[in-house]
Amino acid sequence: MAGEDEPGAGAGASLDPALFGVTQSLGGRRWTLTDAREADIQAISRLSGAPDVLARLLAARSIAPEEAKAFLEPRLRDSFPDPSSFADMDAAASLIWDVLEADARIAIFADYDVDGASSAAQLTAWMRLLGHDPIIYVPDRIEEGYGPSAAAFDAMQARGAELIITVDCGAAAHEALRHADARGMPVVVVDHHLMDGPAPPAAALVNPNRSDDRSGCGHMAAAGVTFVLLTALNREGRERGAFETTPEPSLIDFLDLAALGTLCDVVALTGVNRAIAAQGLKVLSQRKRPGIDVLGRIAGWEGPASAYHAGFVLGPRINAGGRVGKADLGARLLTARNDGEAEPAARQLDQLNAERRAIEQDILSAALEMASESMAADPDAPVLILSAEGWHAGVIGIVAGRVKDRFNRPTIVIGADRETGLGKGSGRSCSGVNLGAAVAAAREAGLLTSGGGHAMAAGLSLDMQRLAEFETFMRDALADQWRDAHEARLYTVDAVLSASGVQFELWETLQRAAPFGAGNREPRFAFEALSLTYAEIVGRDHVRFAFQSEAGAALRGIIFRAVENPIGQALLQGKGDRFHAVGRIKGEDGRFGRKAELHLEDLAPVR
Repeated sequence: MAGEDEPGAGAGASLDPALFGVTQSLGGRRWTLTDAREADIQAISRLSGAPDVLARLLAARSIAPEEAKAFLEPRLRDSFPDPSSFADMDAAASLIWDVLEADARIAIFADYDVDGASSAAQLTAWMRLLGHDPIIYVPDRIEEGYGPSAAAFDAMQARGAELIITVDCGAAAHEALRHADARGMPVVVVDHHLMDGPAPPAAALVNPNRSDDRSGCGHMAAAGVTFVLLTALNREGRERGAFETTPEPSLIDFLDLAALGTLCDVVALTGVNRAIAAQGLKVLSQRKRPGIDVLGRIAGWEGPASAYHAGFVLGPRINAGGRVGKADLGARLLTARNDGEAEPAARQLDQLNAERRAIEQDILSAALEMASESMAADPDAPVLILSAEGWHAGVIGIVAGRVKDRFNRPTIVIGADRETGLGKGSGRSCSGVNLGAAVAAAREAGLLTSGGGHAMAAGLSLDMQRLAEFETFMRDALADQWRDAHEARLYTVDAVLSASGVQFELWETLQRAAPFGAGNREPRFAFEALSLTYAEIVGRDHVRFAFQSEAGAALRGIIFRAVENPIGQALLQGKGDRFHAVGRIKGEDGRFGRKAELHLEDLAPVR
């Protein structure tokens, strides 16, 4: 109940004042209001022309007054790195051009997610403009697993490849790269994942997270790193005089793919990532790429592209092939040259996405039940590790994210194979807990056959007989981080609004701070002491509701995937009760006019 002490909040718990006295909401969080200095708000408004509500939002997010205008109008020229600041970038560009000028075949080995597919599509489209059509190889998630293998390299070499470029993978593929080196096959690695220990042998290894890289771009997705590679390739081509008779590829045309991978890989939307996302969404809105246009029509996408369209309309469908179908479907869609090539891939991906949702729902129901039992047994556990035989490896990452969101706890979900005794797992983390580093440490300790990732996500495989050892290791490794991860237990609110303040015009103003995502979350607002007047289930597990303020203003909205959680149950059973609410404002300019509603995120009963 609101006002009670937060579970697990020991000596290191945050002492920020609790908004409305909510120290444990129905979502298990303490609410706090962001702090913004009035002098900063006024300075931001003066220097950028932002209205008060927008200036207050930027000040609360520590955007300096002199940086506000650039934040609201992100441009690549202001944040784009020098390609040469990336270790091995110039060597990679030179080697790729050597092979192109020799008219030799290039193969692109891509990861099976959107980041990998959009990276492969960028390189493919760029090479096609120069008259070259590379081989694209995407490994099967179930049969081959993550990353390059000796067998895959041999297969590409057998198809005539004389250079292999790996995208969104390869930085930890020591065995495969040693094999390629022994076979005399040069490999260029383009990756962004965390690295530990010595780098594997490669003709060039471009990764802003390698220890000797000086680019300062370790937060970029592989699609962003690939876009930087295209700028290096254009520069190298100019120096070689390659564009004297052939038009130089226009890099702006590749920004839709760079933005798609950046947004779908949930990297921090700061610096160059923010510029790529903002400018790339403009290009994506033009829908010039056949695969994107066809998939968008099938998915019902209308209007200008937003981060939502990238992350929740296009992204899941492009990912579906790698999760439950043919792994290269996403790359094939994004490299389609016309509607005839795009249509079959798009329809198959849309169908596979529906199948993925059904599989995911079954696993999620079981995982949530396990998580509830685990939390009841140990409320202070720093990580939830859930496993069962037969859980599909293609959806366990999504399930891990859903469980993490429900229980606000780093979560690893593992699907075990009864015949082999092996398990494949995927994890999602909370702010302040570096899950990827802990998984990598478990691998180094010999508890995993493979594993790694980054702070907020990780993948692994293990012998299920060592599961108990792995669980103990992870609990010990993450205990201190979880205890100190105050931010993960806070729900930070940007402002308190009245119910009458939820208007389309406010939503429209807030969009100037978009795109929203990791590192720039969507603005969150709180509402005090609302009376619940209506609630009903819509769809499979969403809840629509209506509140009324003490002044008589109505506030309508929806909460997604909430029927079985405490918030959804409180709405469905609490007509007439009073609640404090927190959520995001969503605007719509459609055939019924302009309107705005609340997308509820958390709820607390009024004491």
